[in-house]
Order: sequence, then structure tokens, then C-alpha cells
Amino acid sequence: MSRRRAIPAPGQPGAPPEQDRDFVTALARGLEVLGCFRRGESLLGNQEIAARCGLPRSTVSRLTHTLTQLGYLHYVPELGRYRLGTAVLALGSAMLGGLDIRRVARPLLQQLATETHSVVALGTRDRLGVVYLELARGDAAIAVNLEAGSRISLVNSAMGRAWLAACHPAEREAVLRQIRAPDEERLRATVERALAEQRDYGCCCSFGDWQADVNAIALGFHPGGGLPPMVVNCGAPSFLVSPEYLLQEARPRLSALVARLEGSMDLAGVLPP
Repeated sequence: MSRRRAIPAPGQPGAPPEQDRDFVTALARGLEVLGCFRRGESLLGNQEIAARCGLPRSTVSRLTHTLTQLGYLHYVPELGRYRLGTAVLALGSAMLGGLDIRRVARPLLQQLATETHSVVALGTRDRLGVVYLELARGDAAIAVNLEAGSRISLVNSAMGRAWLAACHPAEREAVLRQIRAPDEERLRATVERALAEQRDYGCCCSFGDWQADVNAIALGFHPGGGLPPMVVNCGAPSFLVSPEYLLQEARPRLSALVARLEGSMDLAGVLPP
């Protein structure tokens, strides 16, 4: 059975859960079960969930039963599998509805997407990936099949590396501790690359790393208002945008957009005086 990965304690970026008396392991495991469902997957069984979480099947059975009773999972008896329930949708809708930075960023993302004929997106970290919160498309970038809610790699994408470069070192170290040992060295090399690209180019780059035929650049920032570090990326199929175009033409526009979003939630009155 695979080793269960450590789940960082909220509000304690550097503290392992086993050293945090306030950390509720049962709750964390339940949320991990919900996090097992990936884009394009509608049904999972207890055995698949147990393998992904690294938990005993008996534990997973109790968790899925409880989540079903609460409406976060829906059991399909004909198949003996679960799908996400409507309570998850309500929770996600409430979160997105209260995320004012999407409203602030939306016209800026669309303007940059139109100017660069690219896909421009706002995102933030979700466990060991980056989730898209808002997305805009230029008139020539329809070939990139992404939408709000899509998750991409934290390691291989410009967006993921930009988040690693922008976050607090303690939070970055907590993420590294979630990686299983065989992948830890690779992620540490990714962090070094992210910091070097941010220093040398003023952004992070993915030229064929995430997908062989996609080029992208990304820049992280801190929106304020109690929100986590976020990232804006700009990318498109490589036959539309070259690395040179992204670095020379798109990067100054991307930097200007991020400068307008930096601290924008404090200015919007999200925090009290």
C-alpha cells in the first residue's frame, strides 16, 4: 500500500500534522477523499479511492458512507461507485461567488488574451496542482482545452512554478514535505528553476514542459484581503506564440496586469481599516 502523504495544517505552514494538536485527521482524510475526483472522472469506487489516498479500504468505506449521508458524495448502487454530490457544488459556488478578485481580474485577463491571441488565466495552488479560477481566450487560442476549475501540474507548468516563486518560503517548504520521497528531489530542482527564472526573466516559463505543443509564461502575486498567493499565466499552442514573443511582447503586458492586481483586494475594502 502506498504511503499516505502528509497533509499540512491550515494556518501552520511549517508544522507537520502529527505535531499539531488542533489538526483533525479524520476531517483531513474526508477532504482527501473528495479531492480524489479528477476532471473528466465521474465515478470512483472505494478501492480506487483507498489507493489514491493510501488509506485502508475499511477506513475509506466509513468516510464515503459519511460523506454520502452529508450529500458530498452520491452512491450509484448499480455500479457500486460514488460521484461527487450536490453539496460539493454548493460549497464551490459559494467560494467562487465570494472571490471578488475574479470580478476585478476578468476584464484585465480578457484584454491581455485579446492583445496576445492567447489563453490568459488566474489561478492558485490546490494541493499539488494549480486550479484555474478565471480564464479568458484570445481569438486564436481555442486549441487549448482549459476552463475555470481545470487543474494543471505544480511542477511542469509555468503557472505552478510561478506560484512556487511567489509564495512564502515556509509555505513552499510545507508543499515539498507533501511529496513522496522519489519526487522530492525533482520538486526541489523545480523550485530552484522557478526562483532563477523569476530573477532572470521577471516571470516563469514553460516552453513545451507542460504539453509539448504549448508555450506559456506566468507571474505570481499577492492579492491581499487574506487571499493566498495567486498567479496569472499567458500561453497558447506553440505554432501561435513563440518563446521570444511571450518574453518580449507578452511579458511586459503580463507584468502590468499583475501590478494592477497586486494588493487589489486590500484596496477594494476587503480588509477593515
